[in-house]
Amino acid sequence: MQFTAKQISEFINGTIEGDADVKVQELSKIESGKPGSLCFLSNPKYENFLYSSTASVVIVSQDFVPSQKTDSTLIRVADPYSAFSVLLEKYNEVAALTNNQTGIEQPSFIHPSAKIGKNVYIAAFSYVAENVQIGDNTKIYPQVSIAADSVIGNDCTINAGVKIYNRSMIGNRVIIHANTVVGSDGFGFAPQPDGTYSKIPQIGNVVIEDDVEIGSNTTIDRATMGSTFIRRGVKLDNLIQIAHNVDVGEHSVVAAQTGISGSSKLGEKSVIGGQVGIAGHLSLAKGTQIGAQAGINFNTIEENKQWHGSPAQPLRDWMRASVLFKQLPAIVKRVAALEATIVKLNEIIENNESTL
Repeated sequence: MQFTAKQISEFINGTIEGDADVKVQELSKIESGKPGSLCFLSNPKYENFLYSSTASVVIVSQDFVPSQKTDSTLIRVADPYSAFSVLLEKYNEVAALTNNQTGIEQPSFIHPSAKIGKNVYIAAFSYVAENVQIGDNTKIYPQVSIAADSVIGNDCTINAGVKIYNRSMIGNRVIIHANTVVGSDGFGFAPQPDGTYSKIPQIGNVVIEDDVEIGSNTTIDRATMGSTFIRRGVKLDNLIQIAHNVDVGEHSVVAAQTGISGSSKLGEKSVIGGQVGIAGHLSLAKGTQIGAQAGINFNTIEENKQWHGSPAQPLRDWMRASVLFKQLPAIVKRVAALEATIVKLNEIIENNESTL
């Protein structure tokens, strides 16, 4: 599908500089722009690509001043990155319309007691157990398993290989990517006198609220009792472990390979970097920001505070410590030299005392 620069500018409330009638049919990065493509420039370090690019249209900021001539049509906006995100969303909507599958493919199993909404797509080799409810316009892709008494809302996308355990509750407009597991047993085992472990039954469930997106190969454990909560607007990356009874606050973002131990609660709008470890039964304040590979073993009270390192510490303290850490080899040499000097001084003092 083609759009003119004028049409694009109307989508994003931009101002055109150049040929308003030039047409584009694809989106691309500024470094790989070519005729018929639309790019954006938001980071000044990529400006040099603008002058070598043959992209038909480039979105730039309102105050951008090119240092060289460019043949591309420019569309000036307040925030190029946000404007390009809007266009990506529009592109995705058009793609969805052209691939608007509905119906139930075979072979698949749908229990007679399951309630399936309007315009639902269930791909081949999927399994829908008893008393499951699936809302309108939801798409279930191949080899998805939805266990008994689970509820999935409207306009959801459940990608291939996802496993949803019984009594899971999933809201509207939720996207779950391939091979994620929702509702597996929490890691609960009671030590016995003979050194063995007895499994503690996990009788709770998982509740995922509206507008959540969950990456591939993430696991969200059911609660021991009650519910594990993924609140409205949360975005989870790939390869994340959410343990039993965790509560991830609204509009929080968690990056890949993070592990959140049981019964911990993340305040709303928290930002968690990759490979972060959060111990159990903790409470993190609203807006807490945790740097990659940090280890959190304490509650945070101050809102919107940054933590780094393992064990974690406030950002400024961590930055100072990082500087000192780099100096440790030189400090060790200096200390060794001082110790040698002290030994020599002690020998001199002892020799002088012995001659008196």
